[in-house]
Amino acid sequence: MFVYEKKLQYPVKIRNTNPALAKFIISQYGGPDGELGASLRYLSQRYAMPSAELKGLLTDIGTEELGHLEMIGAIVHQLTRSLTVEQIKSAGFDTYFVDHTAGVYATAASGFPWSAAGIGIKGDVIADLNEDLAAEQKARVTYDNILRLSDDPDVNDVIRFLREREIVHYQRFGEALRTAQEKLDQKNIYAINPAFDK
Repeated sequence: MFVYEKKLQYPVKIRNTNPALAKFIISQYGGPDGELGASLRYLSQRYAMPSAELKGLLTDIGTEELGHLEMIGAIVHQLTRSLTVEQIKSAGFDTYFVDHTAGVYATAASGFPWSAAGIGIKGDVIADLNEDLAAEQKARVTYDNILRLSDDPDVNDVIRFLREREIVHYQRFGEALRTAQEKLDQKNIYAINPAFDK
């Protein structure tokens, strides 16, 4: 059960509209390494985790990623509010605008809509935690790329916060992987499987 707190994890107060900036930040909403995919990955993987501790970790981080999705949505919304036709055209926001007006739509910066096809869920603790480590690093790189392209201090402040959280999640998943691997090594599960290894 989730309890929704009616405030963002970190405040989003963007003073200036900038549809050109919104065009690539939207990737962290519905892109291949964005917050929507991360939240669904972790909230789905939790069911196959072998301990309450690991299930709790994936639930906690998956829930936090939903909060990050909300923050990215707020950034995109604030960057695209009250646009003039001239702003829409000059920023190259017209193709997005035709399909979605200024609605926050789950898509990649490249224009491909969000798909569950990129979410790695295997049901194996080692495979899933390694997937999670990679996912957090890919999200961090995407935030790095946004910071390289953005010159808006209001946006960059929030993006830096989100980037830091990706690093923390990576560290937590690393700790979880080491703990899980130690427990499995004690049982010799991954060392040899008689059903497959002769």
